[in-house]
Amino acid sequence: MTPDQTAGIICSKLEEKGYRGTVVPIEHVAQLKYEIEEHNSQGKIDAGLYESYLAGFKFDVDTRLPKVCSIIITAAPQPQRKVTFHFNGQTYPVIIPPTYYNDTDDQIRNTLQNILNSNDYQLYSAALPLKLLAVCSGMAKYGKNNIAYVEGLGSFIRLKAFLSDMPADRSDGFKPQVMKECDRCKACLNECPTKAIVPDRFLIHAERCITFLNEGNEEFPEWINPAWHNSLIGCMKCQLVCPVNKCLIKWVEEGESFNESETELILNGIPLNLIPPETVNKLNRSYIVEYLDVLPRNLRALLK
Repeated sequence: MTPDQTAGIICSKLEEKGYRGTVVPIEHVAQLKYEIEEHNSQGKIDAGLYESYLAGFKFDVDTRLPKVCSIIITAAPQPQRKVTFHFNGQTYPVIIPPTYYNDTDDQIRNTLQNILNSNDYQLYSAALPLKLLAVCSGMAKYGKNNIAYVEGLGSFIRLKAFLSDMPADRSDGFKPQVMKECDRCKACLNECPTKAIVPDRFLIHAERCITFLNEGNEEFPEWINPAWHNSLIGCMKCQLVCPVNKCLIKWVEEGESFNESETELILNGIPLNLIPPETVNKLNRSYIVEYLDVLPRNLRALLK
């Protein structure tokens, strides 16, 4: 079987399971790096944002994995999850956005692994800019909010990228794609409470985005209005008003429920090794263990 046929099987098998995928040659890693560094050198990226997120990408693939030939990009549809906290006799349902749940990661990895291994190829993890990779590859398109949208799945997706020693055909036109629906639409621009989305440039001011602020460790800036908080992690403001997502906004699955004592533990910032196993299991099932250090601050903001 040729590499091109293998790539075709990968994409078709993913689609059978409700996912999306595409394969591009490894040479495009250099372009991804250039895109980010060019924006950074032009002062379009906040220094704090660059250090927190963008500096962690690993573009030195040819040094670490010299036999790698291709990048496999995947997208999995995922709902919002509603997690409930009980505190001071009150019930507080809060949302965790679709991208934070990695339920589908193992399923996708296993699918890819089975196909590649049967054709004597290997699969490796990747640390690359997922949204930029997805929209440059053509699998997704950017919205005005700089979020990636996949046709039929909207922005309710989780993106993943993998590396492989399977050769990939050279692809032309590897550049960011933008949704035509955004041409005359200002829904996300008008809805963004922090004005991170602006009309005079396509690149948003991500350092003002609530997602960036509530994933970081610092206290919220004084200019943040408490009423703007809407998710335990991340932010759903611009996605919920987006016309492309109109069929998805009510896709909410019921998640874990934390009782009064469990909520107190989280609010008090109790270390993971001192939290009862049952509560740890709930945190793991909610995929928020890695954010345990910021949960007290974020949850307090929502409870107010």
